[in-house]
Amino acid sequence: MAKSNTKQIKIELVRSGLGRKPNQRATLKALGLRKMNQTVIKDANPAILGMVNTVSHLVKVEEIG
Repeated sequence: MAKSNTKQIKIELVRSGLGRKPNQRATLKALGLRKMNQTVIKDANPAILGMVNTVSHLVKVEEIG
């Protein structure tokens, strides 16, 4: 398997999306975050980083490798 040069980030939902603006709820859904403490791993490209910036107050982000 080829090794990828892209960095990855681990995104964990630490605050609920309930009562948030519709664009923030849609961003959580697009990231694949539905439940509290759920974690997803995504490539750190500009689109994903922009989405994380939109909901930065609801998530915890760690860089992987």
